Amino acid sequence: MGGEHNHGVQVTGPVLDRFDEILTPEALAFVATLQREFGARRRELLEARRARQADLSAGGTLGFLPQTRHIREDGSWRVAPPAPGLEDRRVEITGPVDRKMTINALNSGAKVWLADFEDANSPLWENCVAGQLNLRDALDRTIDFSTGEKTYALRPDEELATIVVRPRGWHLDEKHMLVDGEPVSASLFDFGLYFFHCAHRQLAKGKGPYFYLPKLESHLEARLWNDVFVRAQELRGIERGTIRATVLIETYPAAFEMEEILYELREHSAGLNAGRWDYLFSVIKTFRTRGKEFLLPERNTVTMTAPFMRAYTELLVRTCHKRGAHAIGGMAAFIPSRRDPEVNRVALEKVRADKTRESGDGFDGSWVAHPDLVPVCREVFDSVLGDRPHQIDRLREDVKVTEADLLAVSSTPGQITEAGLRNNVDVGLRYLAAWLGGHGAAAIHNLMEDAATAEICRSQVWQWVHNDIRLDDTGALVTRELVEQIITEELAKIAAEPGYDEALYSQAAALFKEVALNDDFIDFLTLPAYARMP
Repeated sequence: MGGEHNHGVQVTGPVLDRFDEILTPEALAFVATLQREFGARRRELLEARRARQADLSAGGTLGFLPQTRHIREDGSWRVAPPAPGLEDRRVEITGPVDRKMTINALNSGAKVWLADFEDANSPLWENCVAGQLNLRDALDRTIDFSTGEKTYALRPDEELATIVVRPRGWHLDEKHMLVDGEPVSASLFDFGLYFFHCAHRQLAKGKGPYFYLPKLESHLEARLWNDVFVRAQELRGIERGTIRATVLIETYPAAFEMEEILYELREHSAGLNAGRWDYLFSVIKTFRTRGKEFLLPERNTVTMTAPFMRAYTELLVRTCHKRGAHAIGGMAAFIPSRRDPEVNRVALEKVRADKTRESGDGFDGSWVAHPDLVPVCREVFDSVLGDRPHQIDRLREDVKVTEADLLAVSSTPGQITEAGLRNNVDVGLRYLAAWLGGHGAAAIHNLMEDAATAEICRSQVWQWVHNDIRLDDTGALVTRELVEQIITEELAKIAAEPGYDEALYSQAAALFKEVALNDDFIDFLTLPAYARMP
């Protein structure tokens, strides 16, 4: 196990092979400085989240902020110009920072790799520190990986994807590093270690330290990140404005503060992304006490053509391009099948249609979860962009989105069926078992699922149980007892499959019941899940 380091910094996780190369006294001191200077503001902002949620639960609503109207109406400001390696983002691949994924993502032909310490990463201590080592080795081109049957290595003569790191959200701690006796912010831990070890390495390659920022709920949270960036650059002797960050607009409150978020980060901004799955989860979470006014049908029937989702994505493109920023589209999560060409044909048609809609709406690029989808996404955006790196000059001044448009959830078409309920339970159980077992990106039914998917699954079940919903096909009332019965039945089906781990699924079932059936809605399932981790 680790022990006491200098000046009140303690590592309680095991220091495994080569971990000492990342957990140096200097790197830990850098993270500790950020924690001491910004930890109190982080706690205040998390308390502000709780206060806003209490107001919404008591009948309040979301809207564009009157106190920041001057920022929205001031047409003079722009974000910083695109940084080296971020000019062309027509296809981005996402995935966890394990060794094999690191190599495959960088080799994939995508312009950008979102190196994910967040939703696609199970935050075992080993995963979080080894991920940092993998990124550093990749930049040094010393990374390789062997399964015994196949060896993976970086392609020597090709341009690799630009690395953009996604740290964990403000709400999470890293319990294996203590500063003055308290767990460090997971955001500052992930950001700080990567920045300390890799910022100068990236600059030496003609790029820079770039980030995706998850789960922001206000422009004040973006301001905190900007202040962290300014201080980190100062501490490491790097020019102010070198860091660039793309913010995921994946919470309902943030959709009403897009322009303000860009403004706060303007010297460090690389644009916004439409984080569609977490956005749906946040819709449920934000107005969970409001009865059927914000009721969503089963998740697989809520498409990007739903009116409130169209409003969200079109406003995002309009906002970004108005300020000279990239607008990045959502995830294509399909995993191609090696055995079923018909599954591939149908799914690839849907992927192509989704990317065609995004490129036609003005997005400058989009996400895929699997290397085999890179050519599809690239081909669609190539047909729109041609030789241009982006379409930021397409201002979408035709878009006029109101608060009511963003809030028009009740007009979403779709049903709630027994099959949909069972799918939520099945996917939730499978994903949580994978997550507790150390795998944050899980292939389930030909889709790459991550924590955002599990959040929708469990929050939909919670919403249906607490709103006296009857299934459209059977007429059955969705009760706690019905869900528990379905959990038992779905577990029995999974238990008959090869590789079933009874201990993991027992934990997964208990966790799913806790986050889907409790009287009180738990803000993030990763909080009680992380508490179960060693």
